[in-house]
Amino acid sequence: MKKSVYFGKSLSAFCFAAALAAGLTGCGASSPLDPKNPVSLTVWHYYNGSQQAAFDALVEEFNDTVGREKGIYVEGYSQGSVSDLESAVRDSIAGKVGADAMPDIFSSYADTAYEVELAGALADLSVYLTDEELEKYVASYIEEGRIAADGTLRIFPTAKSTEIMMINKTDWDKFAAATGASLESLTTIEGITATAQSYYEWTDSLTPDIPEDGKAFYGRDAVDNYFVIGMRQMGVEIFHVEDGKVTLNVPEAELYRLWENYYVPMVKGYFGAYGSYRSDDVKTGDILAYTGSTSSAMYFPNQVELDESSYTIDYIVMTAPIFEGGQHSAVQQGAGMVVTKSDKKHEYAAVEFLKWFTQAENNLEFGCVSGYLPVLKEANNVEKLDQVIEANQLSVAPKTYDCLTTIFQEMEGMILYTNKSFENGSAARKVLKFHLADKAAQDRAAVMDALKQGKSLEEAAGPYVTREAFKSWYDAFCEALNDAVKK
Repeated sequence: MKKSVYFGKSLSAFCFAAALAAGLTGCGASSPLDPKNPVSLTVWHYYNGSQQAAFDALVEEFNDTVGREKGIYVEGYSQGSVSDLESAVRDSIAGKVGADAMPDIFSSYADTAYEVELAGALADLSVYLTDEELEKYVASYIEEGRIAADGTLRIFPTAKSTEIMMINKTDWDKFAAATGASLESLTTIEGITATAQSYYEWTDSLTPDIPEDGKAFYGRDAVDNYFVIGMRQMGVEIFHVEDGKVTLNVPEAELYRLWENYYVPMVKGYFGAYGSYRSDDVKTGDILAYTGSTSSAMYFPNQVELDESSYTIDYIVMTAPIFEGGQHSAVQQGAGMVVTKSDKKHEYAAVEFLKWFTQAENNLEFGCVSGYLPVLKEANNVEKLDQVIEANQLSVAPKTYDCLTTIFQEMEGMILYTNKSFENGSAARKVLKFHLADKAAQDRAAVMDALKQGKSLEEAAGPYVTREAFKSWYDAFCEALNDAVKK
């Protein structure tokens, strides 16, 4: 009943605004829907496990309440992974043999949505939303969705995320007690690098009979985010986009700071990347801390599992570190929903469902399970979250709750950022994601071979961390990035 009343108030306000704008006597007159002849909508997404269960439960609730009243029936289908979903969409657009017809709604990141928009396959959502409705959403989320050439809305923000840092508190406490290390040092990228070196040296000292066997302290998911947001923190927009055209900004000094605080500690073994995700590396005890998506909180392990033993660990959640002296900018990520261009009835119905899904109570209910951030301004605070949890008697994993509240408490002083979409944006992001990371992994392997031959770490890593080595990488990186953009 509480949800129905909440929606009724929102619907009444929308009806009144629409009637005034269109010169009509009531909301129903402008609606193409007929409850006696309901329209069916298909939604493709990439949610799995508990996230899919939460989404399906909300879809069922919509169908049983508002959908039944308005004449809308929604069916959701998981396509597996993000890449599987993107492939299915591309196959549908290309009309490949055996491909399913395009869904009415599908989850999409901005780069993929931009490709579909260039093919002329996305609906203009602006015509179904008033200025008053748009104003309720976090402004940067709406701005991200304005990927059309004329600036109209194509991506409906439904669930977003940013990055946080999670730490194995149990082993951190041992390290801190022995060395005096402070969590305060982990608020900057440079502090992370210095702490990681200290941790490597401390763990190496625990086995004096085995030289250079120190352990990595830190890792990060999504190295492309490190480039985009790291540069932004230093006042540089690596992909500056105007009218769909991109200008690359790759100043050498700023990129040297990125190289010095990712590649160098990776090559020296202060940072690590071993499993598919850094939460996997925490679980195997190979690292203590990582930067990853807020939605990854649920995957942070409850214990470290070694070859012949395991032990329970506690955790710490912190905001992601920033470059020393930099802006408090944080990555804005997470797929939105796009609506396939079809007819007014289907497009209108799709937007009605998305507006319902993003109401504060519904969006927070989904976020409590998924770790995603809600998209309405009013929903991004701890008080509202607690109200929803209490009203719906939700069981929320402590790690997810701590992750959400940590971000909510920092939202006002945080600048959420993502670059605008452009042609070949996906290819350019792949260069950011793999070019330096792959070189770091390759060169770390060479350093490990040199260590096995009896060289010290400084001797083994020395040739790879010179200014000349950076310049060689920098030139290759700029060339690869330019090639990707010009494809």
